[in-house]
Amino acid sequence: MRFLGDRPATDLTYADVFMVPGRSAVGSRLEVDLTTPDQVGTTIPVVVANMTAISGRRMAETVARRGGLAVLPQDIPIDVVGEVVSWLKARHPVYDTPITLGRSSTVGEALSLMGKRAHGIVVVVEEGRPVGLVTDGACQGVDRFTQLSEVMTPGPLTIPAGTDLPKVFEVLTEERVQAAPVVEGDRLVGVITRKGALRSALYQPAVDARGELLTAAAVGINGDVAGKAAALLAHGVDVLVVDTAHGHQEKAIEAVRAVRTVAGSTPVVAGNVVTAEGTRDLIEAGADVVKVGVGPGAMCTTRMMTGVGRPQFSAVEECAAAARALGRQVWADGGVRHPRDVALALAAGAANVMVGSWFAGTYESAGDLNTDGDGRQYKESFGMASARAVRARTSTQSGFDRARAGLFEEGISSSRMYLDPARPGVEDLIDGIVAGVRSACTYAGARTVDELHERAVLGVQSAAGYEEGRPLPTSW
Repeated sequence: MRFLGDRPATDLTYADVFMVPGRSAVGSRLEVDLTTPDQVGTTIPVVVANMTAISGRRMAETVARRGGLAVLPQDIPIDVVGEVVSWLKARHPVYDTPITLGRSSTVGEALSLMGKRAHGIVVVVEEGRPVGLVTDGACQGVDRFTQLSEVMTPGPLTIPAGTDLPKVFEVLTEERVQAAPVVEGDRLVGVITRKGALRSALYQPAVDARGELLTAAAVGINGDVAGKAAALLAHGVDVLVVDTAHGHQEKAIEAVRAVRTVAGSTPVVAGNVVTAEGTRDLIEAGADVVKVGVGPGAMCTTRMMTGVGRPQFSAVEECAAAARALGRQVWADGGVRHPRDVALALAAGAANVMVGSWFAGTYESAGDLNTDGDGRQYKESFGMASARAVRARTSTQSGFDRARAGLFEEGISSSRMYLDPARPGVEDLIDGIVAGVRSACTYAGARTVDELHERAVLGVQSAAGYEEGRPLPTSW
């Protein structure tokens, strides 16, 4: 990438810059290949940050199915991570996981589970066969203890596994249903929606050599780091992430060296840093990818508490250049709030972009779905250095040590993240991100992520310039 005119003397955020359109031979968004250059296996440049309130099994499954990757948090016990990874590896790369209940299950049970999946249906099963379908509408106006056999639609439309995706879309459209169970013989193997059929034709899932969905997990820098990394690998984790708020410290560098000794060919990601020097030190210690970002996250108060950090666009640009000079890559971690920010991070040189709080208000995030007094649905999110996160990470310590650690928390402990009724699922947000990045590539004349970085021309704008690019509020 290059700047219009002289390189700015001050550090820049994503809001400070804009991309200039250039001569392009890329005639369609669909000509753009968003496979990431970091060799981790993602086919879109989206990684879900290892935040406890966001990244769990549902998020990991859904994002990997669309080509991204979710990082399981470091404060999840190893045996639980093993269960999650085993479950994820058994998921279908095309069909969504169904919510299943029996005939005698209640409407209350069905309603408590529907919000866990964007497809919003419960499949009533009998010996593994789908015998009925329950929607939210069927559950309204009846007693919560009513059995599903009384409200289900019996003999539901089913889709044979392996049916061509255009045919699936046509059948669901003709039958005027949004979703249907997928069967192999008469056994339930998944659920597919009309949008799911379209998306599966546009996205390539992120899978391992066996065709199973990719998984990543984080380790901290304390304790037996090598032992924990080895245990994660034994459970089938595909990417290891050595994660700490201050990645340019001796303890973090030693942790990366320790993980590298057991990782073999498994990619090792490490961070966080904001300088070329920090990037080089982590790469020399054994990192394949370096995470860049200190303080830009929506739930992070590090900069306000400590004054430490760096504007994210400049941090990514400098660290990416240092990594690429050594044949490695960086992930831009934090500070993205719009699809434009993802495109600008890639233009600055990032291979992947980590998303946290932006995905918190979705069906797939790990938090419980709540409803406020006005009937609006929301989930609670919290920063990973907040009091809530510190309590979770120090649960095995003595009361004194936990209390002492609690004196130094940073980050927001609880924030309501409301679901957008028009885009309540993480796939809806991924659609917007991918559409924006693909369009940015066509404006730059780029067919790949690397070409976007090579061809991008950036300018610096005032706050008024940024505001000029924002749409007017709908009530204006």
